[in-house]
Amino acid sequence: MNNLKKVGLTALATSLITTSAFAGAVSVTGSASINLSNQSNHTVSNGFSSGDSLNFTGTGELDNGMTVTMKQEIDGGIMDDRSVAISMDGMGTLTLNNHGGSSAMSAVDDVTPTAYGESWDVIGIASTGTRTAGQAYKEGAIGGFATNNSFFYNVPEMVDGLGINVSYSPSNSARPDGSISYALAYTGVEGLTIGYGRDDNGQSGNADLETETMYAKYAFGSFTVGIQESTQDQAQATTSDDEFSAMGITYQVSDDLTIGYNMSERQFGDKTADQESTSLSVSYTSGGMTVAGAMVSMDNVGGSTAARDDIDGYAIDVSFAF
Repeated sequence: MNNLKKVGLTALATSLITTSAFAGAVSVTGSASINLSNQSNHTVSNGFSSGDSLNFTGTGELDNGMTVTMKQEIDGGIMDDRSVAISMDGMGTLTLNNHGGSSAMSAVDDVTPTAYGESWDVIGIASTGTRTAGQAYKEGAIGGFATNNSFFYNVPEMVDGLGINVSYSPSNSARPDGSISYALAYTGVEGLTIGYGRDDNGQSGNADLETETMYAKYAFGSFTVGIQESTQDQAQATTSDDEFSAMGITYQVSDDLTIGYNMSERQFGDKTADQESTSLSVSYTSGGMTVAGAMVSMDNVGGSTAARDDIDGYAIDVSFAF
Protein backbone atom coordinates (compact mmCIF):
# COMPACT_ATOMS: atom_id res chain seq x y z
CA MET A 1 0.00 0.00 0.00
CA ASN A 2 2.84 2.41 0.85
CA ASN A 3 4.48 1.66 -2.48
CA LEU A 4 1.22 2.42 -4.26
CA LYS A 5 1.02 5.74 -2.43
CA LYS A 6 4.57 6.56 -3.43
CA VAL A 7 3.86 5.74 -7.06
CA GLY A 8 0.72 7.87 -7.00
CA LEU A 9 2.47 10.83 -5.39
CA THR A 10 5.39 10.55 -7.80
CA ALA A 11 3.03 10.56 -10.79
CA LEU A 12 1.17 13.57 -9.37
CA ALA A 13 4.41 15.47 -8.77
CA THR A 14 5.61 14.68 -12.29
CA SER A 15 2.31 15.91 -13.71
CA LEU A 16 2.52 19.17 -11.78
CA ILE A 17 6.11 19.76 -12.84
CA THR A 18 5.28 19.09 -16.49
CA THR A 19 2.24 21.34 -16.39
CA SER A 20 4.14 24.20 -14.81
CA ALA A 21 6.32 24.45 -17.91
CA PHE A 22 3.23 25.61 -19.80
CA ALA A 23 1.70 27.73 -17.03
CA GLY A 24 0.27 31.03 -18.09
CA ALA A 25 -1.88 33.85 -16.80
CA VAL A 26 -5.53 34.74 -17.16
CA SER A 27 -6.70 38.36 -17.09
CA VAL A 28 -10.12 39.96 -17.21
CA THR A 29 -10.93 43.40 -18.61
CA GLY A 30 -14.29 44.98 -19.04
CA SER A 31 -16.27 47.93 -20.26
CA ALA A 32 -19.68 49.48 -19.69
CA SER A 33 -21.50 52.23 -21.52
CA ILE A 34 -24.61 54.39 -21.42
CA ASN A 35 -25.93 55.50 -24.80
CA LEU A 36 -28.45 58.05 -26.03
CA SER A 37 -29.57 58.15 -29.65
CA ASN A 38 -32.31 59.77 -31.67
CA GLN A 39 -33.14 60.19 -35.34
CA SER A 40 -35.86 61.71 -37.48
CA ASN A 41 -38.49 59.68 -39.34
CA HIS A 42 -38.00 56.85 -36.89
CA THR A 43 -40.14 55.62 -34.00
CA VAL A 44 -38.28 52.48 -32.94
CA SER A 45 -35.38 52.22 -30.46
CA ASN A 46 -34.89 55.95 -29.93
CA GLY A 47 -33.71 56.89 -26.44
CA PHE A 48 -31.39 55.38 -23.86
CA SER A 49 -29.61 52.05 -23.92
CA SER A 50 -26.59 50.49 -22.27
CA GLY A 51 -23.85 48.04 -23.06
CA ASP A 52 -21.40 45.88 -21.15
CA SER A 53 -18.60 43.53 -22.03
CA LEU A 54 -16.22 41.23 -20.15
CA ASN A 55 -13.10 39.97 -21.91
CA PHE A 56 -11.19 36.97 -20.59
CA THR A 57 -7.66 36.48 -21.91
CA GLY A 58 -5.44 33.51 -21.11
CA THR A 59 -1.83 33.48 -22.28
CA GLY A 60 0.91 30.88 -21.95
CA GLU A 61 4.36 30.37 -23.47
CA LEU A 62 5.36 26.90 -24.65
CA ASP A 63 8.83 25.39 -24.35
CA ASN A 64 9.29 25.78 -28.11
CA GLY A 65 8.93 29.56 -27.86
CA MET A 66 5.38 29.77 -29.15
CA THR A 67 2.84 31.85 -27.24
CA VAL A 68 -0.78 30.73 -27.16
CA THR A 69 -3.51 33.25 -26.33
CA MET A 70 -7.15 32.38 -25.76
CA LYS A 71 -9.82 35.11 -25.74
CA GLN A 72 -13.48 34.91 -24.76
CA GLU A 73 -15.95 37.78 -24.59
CA ILE A 74 -19.20 37.93 -22.65
CA ASP A 75 -21.25 40.68 -24.23
CA GLY A 76 -24.53 41.62 -22.58
CA GLY A 77 -24.51 38.35 -20.64
CA ILE A 78 -24.09 36.25 -23.80
CA MET A 79 -21.01 34.36 -24.94
CA ASP A 80 -19.77 36.32 -27.96
CA ASP A 81 -16.36 36.66 -29.64
CA ARG A 82 -13.86 33.91 -28.97
CA SER A 83 -10.53 33.00 -30.53
CA VAL A 84 -7.27 31.10 -30.13
CA ALA A 85 -4.05 32.72 -31.37
CA ILE A 86 -0.62 31.13 -31.80
CA SER A 87 2.28 33.55 -31.97
CA MET A 88 5.34 31.94 -33.57
CA ASP A 89 8.62 33.68 -32.89
CA GLY A 90 9.67 35.33 -36.15
CA MET A 91 6.88 33.63 -38.10
CA GLY A 92 3.88 35.84 -37.34
CA THR A 93 0.62 35.08 -35.56
CA LEU A 94 -2.09 32.62 -36.64
CA THR A 95 -5.55 33.11 -35.13
CA LEU A 96 -8.57 30.82 -35.32
CA ASN A 97 -11.64 33.01 -34.85
CA ASN A 98 -14.30 30.62 -33.59
CA HIS A 99 -16.80 33.48 -33.47
CA GLY A 100 -16.71 37.19 -34.26
CA GLY A 101 -13.58 37.37 -36.35
CA SER A 102 -13.06 39.40 -39.51
CA SER A 103 -11.50 38.74 -42.87
CA ALA A 104 -8.35 40.65 -43.77
CA MET A 105 -10.37 43.08 -45.87
CA SER A 106 -13.23 43.41 -43.37
CA ALA A 107 -10.70 44.73 -40.87
CA VAL A 108 -10.01 47.72 -43.16
CA ASP A 109 -13.43 48.31 -44.77
CA ASP A 110 -13.46 51.94 -43.54
CA VAL A 111 -10.33 53.21 -41.80
CA THR A 112 -10.83 56.92 -42.42
CA PRO A 113 -10.05 58.86 -39.22
CA THR A 114 -12.98 59.73 -36.96
CA ALA A 115 -13.52 60.97 -33.43
CA TYR A 116 -16.57 58.74 -32.96
CA GLY A 117 -17.98 56.18 -35.37
CA GLU A 118 -18.11 56.02 -39.14
CA SER A 119 -20.52 58.43 -40.81
CA TRP A 120 -22.74 55.54 -42.03
CA ASP A 121 -22.72 53.64 -38.73
CA VAL A 122 -23.99 56.07 -36.07
CA ILE A 123 -27.69 56.22 -37.02
CA GLY A 124 -29.96 54.27 -39.36
CA ILE A 125 -31.00 50.63 -39.02
CA ALA A 126 -28.96 47.74 -40.40
CA SER A 127 -30.61 44.63 -41.83
CA THR A 128 -30.51 42.83 -38.46
CA GLY A 129 -32.22 45.69 -36.57
CA THR A 130 -35.82 46.68 -35.91
CA ARG A 131 -37.02 49.44 -38.22
CA THR A 132 -40.06 51.60 -38.54
CA ALA A 133 -42.52 49.96 -40.94
CA GLY A 134 -41.77 50.89 -44.55
CA GLN A 135 -38.33 52.37 -43.96
CA ALA A 136 -35.28 51.13 -45.84
CA TYR A 137 -32.38 49.35 -44.22
CA LYS A 138 -29.08 51.21 -44.45
CA GLU A 139 -25.95 49.89 -46.12
CA GLY A 140 -22.47 50.29 -44.70
CA ALA A 141 -19.02 50.23 -46.20
CA ILE A 142 -18.10 47.57 -48.74
CA GLY A 143 -16.33 44.94 -46.69
CA GLY A 144 -15.30 41.31 -46.71
CA PHE A 145 -17.07 38.04 -46.05
CA ALA A 146 -15.74 36.52 -42.83
CA THR A 147 -17.36 33.46 -41.26
CA ASN A 148 -17.08 31.70 -37.92
CA ASN A 149 -14.17 29.27 -37.54
CA SER A 150 -12.03 31.26 -39.98
CA PHE A 151 -8.26 31.75 -39.87
CA PHE A 152 -6.45 35.10 -39.73
CA TYR A 153 -2.68 35.24 -40.27
CA ASN A 154 -0.60 38.28 -39.42
CA VAL A 155 2.46 37.84 -41.63
CA PRO A 156 5.84 38.86 -40.17
CA GLU A 157 7.33 42.01 -41.67
CA MET A 158 9.43 41.03 -44.68
CA VAL A 159 9.98 44.54 -46.06
CA ASP A 160 10.47 47.58 -43.83
CA GLY A 161 7.13 49.32 -43.37
CA LEU A 162 5.05 46.68 -45.20
CA GLY A 163 2.39 44.84 -43.18
CA ILE A 164 0.45 41.88 -44.61
CA ASN A 165 -2.64 40.14 -43.25
CA VAL A 166 -4.20 37.04 -44.81
CA SER A 167 -7.41 35.27 -43.83
CA TYR A 168 -9.14 32.07 -44.90
CA SER A 169 -12.89 31.44 -44.63
CA PRO A 170 -13.80 27.77 -45.11
CA SER A 171 -16.62 26.47 -47.27
CA ASN A 172 -20.01 25.78 -45.71
CA SER A 173 -23.64 25.30 -46.76
CA ALA A 174 -23.93 28.95 -47.82
CA ARG A 175 -20.39 29.17 -49.27
CA PRO A 176 -19.57 26.40 -51.78
CA ASP A 177 -15.92 27.40 -51.92
CA GLY A 178 -13.48 28.51 -49.29
CA SER A 179 -11.97 31.92 -49.95
CA ILE A 180 -8.81 33.84 -49.16
CA SER A 181 -8.75 37.53 -48.27
CA TYR A 182 -5.67 39.70 -47.93
CA ALA A 183 -4.76 43.24 -46.95
CA LEU A 184 -1.53 45.22 -47.37
CA ALA A 185 -0.48 48.36 -45.50
CA TYR A 186 2.66 50.42 -46.12
CA THR A 187 3.88 52.76 -43.36
CA GLY A 188 7.44 53.37 -44.54
CA VAL A 189 6.93 57.15 -44.81
CA GLU A 190 6.49 59.03 -41.54
CA GLY A 191 2.83 59.87 -40.91
CA LEU A 192 1.61 58.14 -44.09
CA THR A 193 -0.32 54.86 -44.38
CA ILE A 194 -1.32 53.42 -47.76
CA GLY A 195 -3.38 50.24 -47.90
CA TYR A 196 -5.10 47.77 -50.20
CA GLY A 197 -7.47 44.86 -49.48
CA ARG A 198 -9.33 42.19 -51.45
CA ASP A 199 -11.92 39.51 -50.66
CA ASP A 200 -14.27 36.99 -52.30
CA ASN A 201 -17.47 35.58 -50.80
CA GLY A 202 -16.74 32.05 -52.02
CA GLN A 203 -20.10 31.61 -53.73
CA SER A 204 -20.93 30.76 -57.34
CA GLY A 205 -23.06 32.06 -60.21
CA ASN A 206 -24.86 35.37 -59.69
CA ALA A 207 -24.13 35.12 -55.96
CA ASP A 208 -20.36 35.36 -56.51
CA LEU A 209 -19.11 38.74 -55.22
CA GLU A 210 -15.59 40.14 -55.25
CA THR A 211 -14.64 43.23 -53.24
CA GLU A 212 -11.55 45.39 -53.01
CA THR A 213 -10.54 48.60 -51.28
CA MET A 214 -7.76 51.20 -51.35
CA TYR A 215 -7.07 53.88 -48.78
CA ALA A 216 -4.55 56.48 -47.68
CA LYS A 217 -4.14 58.26 -44.34
CA TYR A 218 -1.73 61.03 -43.42
CA ALA A 219 -1.02 62.49 -39.99
CA PHE A 220 0.67 65.88 -39.67
CA GLY A 221 0.76 67.98 -36.54
CA SER A 222 -2.60 67.71 -34.81
CA PHE A 223 -4.44 66.70 -38.01
CA THR A 224 -5.10 63.31 -39.56
CA VAL A 225 -6.79 63.03 -42.96
CA GLY A 226 -7.88 59.96 -44.87
CA ILE A 227 -9.67 58.85 -48.04
CA GLN A 228 -10.93 55.44 -49.12
CA GLU A 229 -12.44 53.89 -52.27
CA SER A 230 -14.02 50.43 -52.48
CA THR A 231 -15.80 48.37 -55.14
CA GLN A 232 -18.01 45.29 -55.15
CA ASP A 233 -18.33 43.30 -58.40
CA GLN A 234 -20.89 40.62 -59.19
CA ALA A 235 -19.34 37.94 -61.37
CA GLN A 236 -22.26 37.22 -63.73
CA ALA A 237 -24.48 40.32 -63.39
CA THR A 238 -24.32 44.01 -62.47
CA THR A 239 -27.16 44.46 -59.96
CA SER A 240 -24.73 44.13 -57.06
CA ASP A 241 -21.92 46.17 -58.62
CA ASP A 242 -21.56 48.80 -55.89
CA GLU A 243 -19.04 51.52 -55.14
CA PHE A 244 -18.16 53.11 -51.80
CA SER A 245 -16.12 56.21 -51.01
CA ALA A 246 -15.28 57.86 -47.69
CA MET A 247 -13.33 60.83 -46.39
CA GLY A 248 -12.41 61.83 -42.86
CA ILE A 249 -10.41 64.46 -41.01
CA THR A 250 -9.71 64.71 -37.28
CA TYR A 251 -8.08 67.41 -35.18
CA GLN A 252 -6.40 66.57 -31.87
CA VAL A 253 -7.31 69.59 -29.76
CA SER A 254 -5.45 68.17 -26.74
CA ASP A 255 -4.31 64.81 -25.43
CA ASP A 256 -7.88 64.18 -24.27
CA LEU A 257 -10.08 65.94 -26.85
CA THR A 258 -10.56 65.09 -30.56
CA ILE A 259 -13.03 66.43 -33.12
CA GLY A 260 -13.74 64.99 -36.55
CA TYR A 261 -15.68 65.41 -39.77
CA ASN A 262 -16.60 62.49 -42.05
CA MET A 263 -18.40 61.89 -45.35
CA SER A 264 -19.29 58.68 -47.18
CA GLU A 265 -21.26 57.57 -50.22
CA ARG A 266 -22.56 54.16 -51.29
CA GLN A 267 -23.55 53.78 -54.96
CA PHE A 268 -25.77 50.83 -55.82
CA GLY A 269 -25.77 48.86 -59.06
CA ASP A 270 -29.54 48.34 -58.94
CA LYS A 271 -30.72 51.76 -57.66
CA THR A 272 -30.70 55.29 -59.06
CA ALA A 273 -30.09 57.05 -55.71
CA ASP A 274 -26.87 56.98 -53.71
CA GLN A 275 -26.78 56.72 -49.93
CA GLU A 276 -24.89 59.77 -48.64
CA SER A 277 -23.81 60.38 -45.05
CA THR A 278 -22.04 63.22 -43.24
CA SER A 279 -21.14 63.47 -39.57
CA LEU A 280 -19.52 65.82 -37.09
CA SER A 281 -18.06 63.96 -34.11
CA VAL A 282 -16.21 64.62 -30.86
CA SER A 283 -14.50 62.48 -28.24
CA TYR A 284 -13.15 63.32 -24.78
CA THR A 285 -11.21 60.88 -22.60
CA SER A 286 -10.40 61.25 -18.93
CA GLY A 287 -8.83 58.28 -17.19
CA GLY A 288 -10.96 55.24 -17.91
CA MET A 289 -13.97 57.29 -19.04
CA THR A 290 -14.72 58.42 -22.59
CA VAL A 291 -17.53 60.74 -23.62
CA ALA A 292 -18.17 60.73 -27.37
CA GLY A 293 -20.90 61.71 -29.75
CA ALA A 294 -21.82 62.60 -33.30
CA MET A 295 -24.45 64.49 -35.26
CA VAL A 296 -25.26 62.76 -38.56
CA SER A 297 -27.26 63.40 -41.71
CA MET A 298 -28.09 60.54 -44.10
CA ASP A 299 -29.84 60.94 -47.46
CA ASN A 300 -31.36 58.16 -49.57
CA VAL A 301 -30.81 55.47 -46.95
CA GLY A 302 -30.41 52.11 -48.68
CA GLY A 303 -30.73 53.84 -52.05
CA SER A 304 -34.34 54.83 -51.38
CA THR A 305 -35.74 58.08 -52.80
CA ALA A 306 -38.64 58.22 -50.31
CA ALA A 307 -38.71 61.27 -48.04
CA ARG A 308 -38.94 59.02 -44.94
CA ASP A 309 -35.49 57.63 -45.81
CA ASP A 310 -33.74 60.99 -45.45
CA ILE A 311 -32.83 61.02 -41.77
CA ASP A 312 -30.96 63.21 -39.31
CA GLY A 313 -29.93 62.31 -35.80
CA TYR A 314 -27.34 62.09 -33.08
CA ALA A 315 -25.75 59.59 -30.72
CA ILE A 316 -23.97 60.17 -27.40
CA ASP A 317 -21.95 57.49 -25.68
CA VAL A 318 -20.45 57.53 -22.16
CA SER A 319 -18.18 54.50 -21.70
CA PHE A 320 -16.02 53.18 -18.89
CA ALA A 321 -13.08 50.81 -19.17
CA PHE A 322 -11.86 48.75 -16.22
